[in-house]
Amino acid sequence: MRHIRFRRFLATARTTRFRVERAAAGRANGRTELLPPPVHLSLRDSRTLNLAVAAPDGERIERAHLLVSRGHRRFRVPLAFERHTDGGPLLTGTATLRDVLDEESGGPAGSPRLGDGVWRLTLVTADARGRVRRRGIGIDGGAALPPTPTVLHAPNPRTGTLIRVVRCRGGRAVLQVTRSRPRAELVRFVPGGDGITVHGRLVRTAAGRRWRARAVRRRDGVTVPVGALWEGAEFSFRLPLGEMAGAGPGQWVWDFHVEGEDTDAGEGPLPLGRRLHDVRDPATAFPTPFRVFALPGGALVRAHAHFTKSGAFAVTCWDITDQAS
Repeated sequence: MRHIRFRRFLATARTTRFRVERAAAGRANGRTELLPPPVHLSLRDSRTLNLAVAAPDGERIERAHLLVSRGHRRFRVPLAFERHTDGGPLLTGTATLRDVLDEESGGPAGSPRLGDGVWRLTLVTADARGRVRRRGIGIDGGAALPPTPTVLHAPNPRTGTLIRVVRCRGGRAVLQVTRSRPRAELVRFVPGGDGITVHGRLVRTAAGRRWRARAVRRRDGVTVPVGALWEGAEFSFRLPLGEMAGAGPGQWVWDFHVEGEDTDAGEGPLPLGRRLHDVRDPATAFPTPFRVFALPGGALVRAHAHFTKSGAFAVTCWDITDQAS
């Protein structure tokens, strides 16, 4: 229970800090105007920022850029001039965002590397006389969107960091960067004739810590150890279908947890699942069939490895040796 209370405390503290930062970022001042909502503003996989904003009427803009800032940290995204379908001028730009956990060297030099918190978006323009104007970017209140197979904002599939566009109380658009909590992310599972092999990786966990995996029966919490092979933060294991099906008669649902061997570290078990994606309903998007596995000892087990709607990895299994004979 201690780790649950600690996680709740951290979540409450983070929510409060974000609320305060959004209020500060959206506070109006005499120097910064607020533009109408842009023609296009989106993020893809918390990585690619795309912006298209109509150029202010009556101005002869020579150059423009988008300023992404938080406190004293700031990044500039150059904007280009294009024509809208209605013939009006547009200022457009694309930037590859990186979070502080992203160690990849790819992407353009100087691409924004954003830390946890709220980041302002400011349009900066200069005319032929060199006069500079700064404007915030407005955003609509957010009408209800029709359901789609994918979510509007998705976490970085490698680091788990979520960057999304949010609206401050004053109507200003900002970027909110939220680091992922420690996770056990399933990469893939491979069914074979005599069992299922699972491959996964740890995200944002302490380096050098020793880990173990176990299967947990959902109904009553009965556990079965899982012999996982580790290579850094990556792991793989064979599902112990024989032990799972033999733990009690009938058909049962099992979840899988990864936990540190040093249980006093304060971190609870990490449920295994696939969550670093943009799919709204993994259970529907990744359907899997029931299969019958012939185990080395001669038993036949009917198993269904699948994802729940929340993205958790689960297995339903049942020993059908007697029914098949």
